[in-house]
Amino acid sequence: MPPAAAPASVAPANAPATAAPPRGATPSRLAALSPLAFARGRFQRWWQARLPLSDPLVLTQRNVYILPTGAGWMLALTLVVLLIASINFQLNLGYLLTFLLAGSAVVGMHLSHATLRGITLHLKAPEPHFLGGSTAFEVQLFSDRNTPRHGIALSVHGHGKAGHDWALTDVPAQGSASVQVAFRPERRGLHRVPTLMAETRFPLGTFRVWTYWRPAAQVLVYPAPEVPAPPLPPGEPRASGTGSASTQGIGEFDGVRAYRRGDPLKLVVWKKAAKSLATGTDDLVSRDAQQAQRHELWLDLAHAALPDHEARISRLTAWVLQADRLGIDYGLRLPALELAPDTGAAHRQRCLEALALC
Repeated sequence: MPPAAAPASVAPANAPATAAPPRGATPSRLAALSPLAFARGRFQRWWQARLPLSDPLVLTQRNVYILPTGAGWMLALTLVVLLIASINFQLNLGYLLTFLLAGSAVVGMHLSHATLRGITLHLKAPEPHFLGGSTAFEVQLFSDRNTPRHGIALSVHGHGKAGHDWALTDVPAQGSASVQVAFRPERRGLHRVPTLMAETRFPLGTFRVWTYWRPAAQVLVYPAPEVPAPPLPPGEPRASGTGSASTQGIGEFDGVRAYRRGDPLKLVVWKKAAKSLATGTDDLVSRDAQQAQRHELWLDLAHAALPDHEARISRLTAWVLQADRLGIDYGLRLPALELAPDTGAAHRQRCLEALALC
């Protein structure tokens, strides 16, 4: 892997959401309403299915395409007019100008195609994120050529029409560069990274060279937590029977209480203390060891008294984050899964993954 590296370039968040067809629409109805859009959609699905799934991709002549841009077609028309005028009026300087411009266009076509050809694209595994925000993933570009490559842009396919949707970068000679591309999924769960497109119009802008890329990586989207976060549910008596009944807290699980003078420092919930200091308050809370021994916190889907399933999932997500901030043990109950009470970053991640996939 080449040692040199260029600075990263960040693309603004894109939202690769495809418009959903009207309710009750069938392929035949869509074809009757808009035959051109229906045919275009069928063709795009066909050719995207033919693209291989691969996180690293080497650009060769087989997967790099080139066509003239609008400026290129105008240049071709101008050359035709110049050639006809030079023939009619026997202008030697006209011939010279025509063939000079034509030669420049041919050289530009070769340089533009060589800018993408030979580059290796590699996708870093994207990190999980919460629904409603953009997830950014990093793409690295490697070049083993002795000359730099300029004006390379990456974007999510279908959302690079405007210039601000592109992530631009230059790849140094025998070096690497990285760009960050973002997209916004519409629902929670496990999503495949959308089809990406790399493009360049270097050096003259008369030819557009591009390629399509289907990464094999997937990104996990956690449910969006309910805002504002509701109070935690009351604790349940432990199976040993030491507790008599569930008690109602004051907006938090009963294993946490207000700080009392003389409480050991190890019982202070320092995460919440740091948050209180940041907000300008002095509210300290301590773990109630006796109450925690009698009760345990279970985050049960049945406790989220909401009619909509997604709303209940959002409430459980908010409870998981709140219990994790307080540093207390909590368990998660879902219809097909039960996670025993625990605490820590690993337990939080397991709970969020379960909520994302349930």
